[in-house]
Amino acid sequence: VPMGVLSCMKYLMFIFNVLVFAGGICLAGMGVWVAVDPAGFQDIVAARAVLSAGAWLMLAVGIALSLLGFLGC
Repeated sequence: VPMGVLSCMKYLMFIFNVLVFAGGICLAGMGVWVAVDPAGFQDIVAARAVLSAGAWLMLAVGIALSLLGFLGC
């Protein structure tokens, strides 16, 4: 395998992991925002139980993705 291909793969993996990390941080931030201030989101989702479960799910998935992206780098 040529050296240029391996170098390109290394940088693409790094960029992909940084994007996954940033997406996880954004998702976790949105989860915290919805969990802390649910009143602003009750117009979007009518049922309170669904809103609360969705906030915690977004937070958990965001943390998992940011951890995956961080460990991938």
